[in-house]
Amino acid sequence: MTRAVEPLLPSDPSSLAGHRLLGRLGAGGMGVVYLGRTESGALAAVKVIQAEYARDEAFRARFRREIEAARRVTSRWSVPLTGADAEAEQPWLATAFVAGPSLAEAVEACGPLPERSVRALGSMLASALTAVHTAGLVHRDVKPGNVLLAVDGPRLIDFGIARTADGNRAADSGPDADDTALTATDLVVGTPGFLAPEQAQGGELGPPADAFALGGLLAYAATGRPPFGTGTPDALLYRTVHDEPDLDGVSAALHTLLSGLLAKDPADRTGLDSLVEDTPADDWLPDTVVRLVADRAAALLALPGIEQTQLDASELPTQDAPSAERPSSRRKFLLISGAAVLAAGGGVAAWAASITGSGPEDPVPEHDRWHIGLQADLSGPHKAAGRAQEEGARLAVEQFNSRKNSGKNSGSGKQAPFEVGLVVRDDGGDPARAARVAKDFTLAQDILAVIGPTTDDTARAVLKVYDESYLAQVAVSPGAMDLTVPSLASRSLLQARPLDAHVAQPYAALAAAAGVKVLGLVQDRTVGVLGWETAAITTSSLRGTKIAGYPRVVPAHTKEFEPVVADMLDAGCDGFVFAGGPDAAAVFARELAAAGFDGLRLAPQSVLDPRFLKDAGEAAEGWQLTASFVDPAAVPELEPFTKAFTKRYGRPPGYQAAEAYDAVNLIIEGLLATGRKRPAREALTRRLRKSTYKGLTKTHGFDPEVGSFTQWSVHRYEVAGGRFQYAGAVPPPPSD
Repeated sequence: MTRAVEPLLPSDPSSLAGHRLLGRLGAGGMGVVYLGRTESGALAAVKVIQAEYARDEAFRARFRREIEAARRVTSRWSVPLTGADAEAEQPWLATAFVAGPSLAEAVEACGPLPERSVRALGSMLASALTAVHTAGLVHRDVKPGNVLLAVDGPRLIDFGIARTADGNRAADSGPDADDTALTATDLVVGTPGFLAPEQAQGGELGPPADAFALGGLLAYAATGRPPFGTGTPDALLYRTVHDEPDLDGVSAALHTLLSGLLAKDPADRTGLDSLVEDTPADDWLPDTVVRLVADRAAALLALPGIEQTQLDASELPTQDAPSAERPSSRRKFLLISGAAVLAAGGGVAAWAASITGSGPEDPVPEHDRWHIGLQADLSGPHKAAGRAQEEGARLAVEQFNSRKNSGKNSGSGKQAPFEVGLVVRDDGGDPARAARVAKDFTLAQDILAVIGPTTDDTARAVLKVYDESYLAQVAVSPGAMDLTVPSLASRSLLQARPLDAHVAQPYAALAAAAGVKVLGLVQDRTVGVLGWETAAITTSSLRGTKIAGYPRVVPAHTKEFEPVVADMLDAGCDGFVFAGGPDAAAVFARELAAAGFDGLRLAPQSVLDPRFLKDAGEAAEGWQLTASFVDPAAVPELEPFTKAFTKRYGRPPGYQAAEAYDAVNLIIEGLLATGRKRPAREALTRRLRKSTYKGLTKTHGFDPEVGSFTQWSVHRYEVAGGRFQYAGAVPPPPSD
């Protein structure tokens, strides 16, 4: 986390638990970190948990464990806990504030550290980690961003995912204990590129895992390069397990030290005790980094004065309060910001009117229309899905408004006090363009929630933008795990479909039903995280079965699969999972057919694309695919929707049209539950995350902490007669 201090927002308290709050150090999906000053004048980083998570006892228990982990560790080289209250209405913890940059920032700004600095850094951090291990913990996320630099030495931070050395998290005894992982079961926690091979493979962790991470961190400090390169998480995890670290340019002595820490086998790794020196080096940082540390400290001394107001968060007006009621301490900031928005766009109402494209709906008075935004790829590589989502969303809006105008009750039985307007924007599937669209939506205060975007990459690009205004973002098609892991999670996202990893979960059962003995797993790096997640969950699902897995990772954009197919058939593979995209899958399918193989062939929904059928030809016949969406035209229960869609658009609905239809109605149900008063965005987002909504395609439910989908909804397709044929819903796996 960068240590730059940002101004307090109008909704922020001015003081908390004896700390005068001076600014924001950062914000995430579950809380805010403030820069505070105690009555004695000491600076502190004050982490405050959002109220809705504080009401979740399971989350509060996790926060207690984080506090306990921080309390257990006593080291000069770790940031000390200065105060905490897990039982407060909004739980908080405070640690001593370190003004210096992180190691990542320092290396980026000043280049690699000299060898004497690297050795001193290793000695002090080894001492800090020894204290962590003495306390019975494993840090699990030792990386350059979690080490802050000061003139008198480094400070290790962030014990949020620390666990006891036997696999449980901190404070693993007592009534609040549980062993609930912070990320999805059997998937990796930590930072790819700076974690041990056993951590990358989801194995048991102990102190040697932190030693490996320290070796990677020191290699980065010495070379200015991550030890296993850059790229997608799956690529980094693969290199960590199979490749040697990049240590080019370091001295022979330092090479020996780092190689010992970075040994693949935990039993072969150098112990941390051999790095610890009794007296760490004085004057350990180079002058360029010392100046960077001094600049950060000087910036803190230049913080503006804070008015002595006693207002707290409970006294601040809501989003809907008129500007005249807002605190005078923020008035000038708000007036300047508002003027800038109006000058740039001519006002929110004018902007919204220019892009709705609603035509005959325009005469409805604005105060009677509550707007939903939809951003999608309508012109790029995923335009088929984007257009299907737009059409499904429009149908839902039109049906709701027709009921409202006819005087009929809505589906919930309530008479709607408003009409819904749909504001559609095309982001072309481009992340930069998607971020601009998202920013426009956040500035338009009439937009109460957003459907979209279409892809994982565009979803990543807009998460923090929507977080800034707490604007609910209902994602119909993005399914990457990293969108909802707690360490990165958005506070505004609702992932309205199961994760890609869950969509691949049935492969082991399908292989068992087909009598497969060796299941070949082809991970195509072209699709990035999707390929790794599909392979990882399949490998995990094979545990406890009699089926062996035979994995192969192929470079991105591979055109030649004959050697891969030959190798896998020689290894006895009698079933295959291809975790990639439609183009490569078509080439792979042709090679399998040429080799005479017609057994079980499975693939995720990324292959459920007309390009696969066209390019694979007859070789596509018999392939089975799993997906998060249904084919409405093939489900008798969805016949009314299919007829209404066909009447409206002159053709049957495409994939994900029904899911977008459900997403709009999910939001409308949330709006109806607020009564006649237009809700604040934050209140609507919280309500939606806690809701359960039974739509046409599935029942929607969400983890209120991270917005992930908590229900089961996986469907199977087969290629027959040159087309994808819906084969029905996949039953949920048996519960343990």
